[in-house]
Amino acid sequence: MADKIKFALALLILAAGVAGFYLLADQAMILRVLAVLGGFVVAAAVAWRTEPGQRFFVFANEAVIEAKKVVWPTRKETVQVTLTVFGFVVVMALFLYLTDKSLEWVLYDLVLGWKKS
Repeated sequence: MADKIKFALALLILAAGVAGFYLLADQAMILRVLAVLGGFVVAAAVAWRTEPGQRFFVFANEAVIEAKKVVWPTRKETVQVTLTVFGFVVVMALFLYLTDKSLEWVLYDLVLGWKKS
């Protein structure tokens, strides 16, 4: 039950930070942004003190560790795959255009006899 109260408090603090952005409309933009960021930081700190918050922190750390294990493609591989995708898109666009025009010709000119002038 205490965790639910802490999460509700964190949401209220976050809402207060966002409300502060609008209530400080006549102030400098930096103060308004700091109100939102401050509300977010304090709300995150309160949520982190809960048991689900601690589990999320462990999960986030494990996700970072797994992301470091990923073998990212080189620049050359990235460019090659991107050009392959663009080439495929162009070929498919051309194929669909030709299919559309062929069906248009068959239906309008041959079947219905609507000659274009």
